[in-house]
Amino acid sequence: MLVTFNPIGTVKTEEGRYYIELKEKFFEAALGLDEYSHIQVIWWFNLYDSEESRNYFVMDKPYTNGPEKVGVLASRSPIRPNPIAVTVSPLLVLDKEKHRLEIGYIDAENGTPVLDIKPYHPSEDKVRDVVMPAWCRHWPDCIEANEGFDWSKEFNFPVG
Repeated sequence: MLVTFNPIGTVKTEEGRYYIELKEKFFEAALGLDEYSHIQVIWWFNLYDSEESRNYFVMDKPYTNGPEKVGVLASRSPIRPNPIAVTVSPLLVLDKEKHRLEIGYIDAENGTPVLDIKPYHPSEDKVRDVVMPAWCRHWPDCIEANEGFDWSKEFNFPVG
């Protein structure tokens, strides 16, 4: 079975600000999105997409404080069978003239293909009683608490 993706836009970074530039034909699909404070951005880890990385299933100590080995499905590593990522981000501005969305942050590189965008719904996306391994329980408990947290000290794999 062949699966084909049709990116709807790309990630753009300019002067420390983050944008999703939508292809003009897809911009009308964003109608009503500006009524939401947050969105889920589904994107492609294009810089890590290779036959070798798609066949790498267990990582050696991907987290500084984590176990010696972790399966890629139990990690947020860009190296995985299908290099798809999801980032929740504040939606700041929907710019109709430039066909782009300004967002608070995304852990993707400039030029990264965006596959889809969905509105963030707490009734479907927020989990009240989350269980995580002890080695990562000191991580921020929400996006808003991420500011000032040094993620580079947590990961042994590339961080966007």
